[in-house]
Amino acid sequence: MEGFIAPGFEAVAAAFAVEPRGGSALTVLRHGEPVVDVREGWRDPAHSLPWDENTLVNVYSVGKPILAAAVLILAGRGLIDISAPTAAYWPSFQTKATVRDLLAHLAALPSFPVERPVAAWSDWDLLCADLAAATPEWEPGTVAAEHAMTYGHLLGEVVRRVDGRPPAQFVRDEIGPDLGFALSDADMSRCADLEFESPGWPAQTLGEPGSVHARAVSNPPGARDLAVLNSPLWRRAAVPAINTHTSSRAMAQFYADVLAGRLPALAVPQYTGFDRFLDSDVTWGFGVQIEADGTWGQGGLGGNAAWADPARGLAIAYVTRRLGDFDAVDRIEETLAQLPADSSHAARPAADS
Repeated sequence: MEGFIAPGFEAVAAAFAVEPRGGSALTVLRHGEPVVDVREGWRDPAHSLPWDENTLVNVYSVGKPILAAAVLILAGRGLIDISAPTAAYWPSFQTKATVRDLLAHLAALPSFPVERPVAAWSDWDLLCADLAAATPEWEPGTVAAEHAMTYGHLLGEVVRRVDGRPPAQFVRDEIGPDLGFALSDADMSRCADLEFESPGWPAQTLGEPGSVHARAVSNPPGARDLAVLNSPLWRRAAVPAINTHTSSRAMAQFYADVLAGRLPALAVPQYTGFDRFLDSDVTWGFGVQIEADGTWGQGGLGGNAAWADPARGLAIAYVTRRLGDFDAVDRIEETLAQLPADSSHAARPAADS
């Protein structure tokens, strides 16, 4: 393990180090200042490229709140009314869902409606046209289903039509660096290659055949296929619901900026009830899940997560290239919950291990 730890936060770093993933990082900011910033492992399966402070990794759904923030920035400028029909900004969009419905996973479009090949991930206009012409799976605004694959295209196309910039450029210009999709060649050279904890992991995460979950994650194919995920096609594509390539530092800073009011508030409850994709009850804000203990954030398939703990002034992000369970996140979250709300310490270097 390399990085630094503030006195009083040693237990948090220890929770991170319990089970090295062969390539992962944790950043905790308190009131915007780092108290834990550690990393371990490598960027590649051959263990030839050490994970460093510039490494980017695909974090799946952890990136969803970034697109919510993009829409809310434009709403704050008076350019979007989130209570208005989406068609007010995207005239060909046929589903009678408001922008608010899109933000809160209530648009009833959890799947891309037309079967497309892997190459379709590179065709933003095609996938957006499919969504615009789609028939919703139930009445919009009535019940949630995390829009696992479609969320970024739905919100990103609204951003593009209102602002004119592609969503990747908008995020880079308006929200911050290293929150990337549609990567440049320079950023692609910084990416970690994904691996599975076990060969059966893709099948284990598919969901029941025919379920909302299974249908949503299967079309277009490739979102759980290492040959696709580690390819230039995927990294150059704009799939902001699930292919944000980022670092723990960048994601923690995003949450710190929300907590500080530099970015729009996300933890504003929009829906509480059953989610048909997650198959569980949830409270959705704008792109984030709000927990009973007051924390809020978003996890990503395979064990990635970023969240805020307002009571302690903390912004936290854990990222990994080895896709498996959420045990590391659970340990880190449980350890942070033991900290008093007024912990404040100066940082010190961490020993390598």
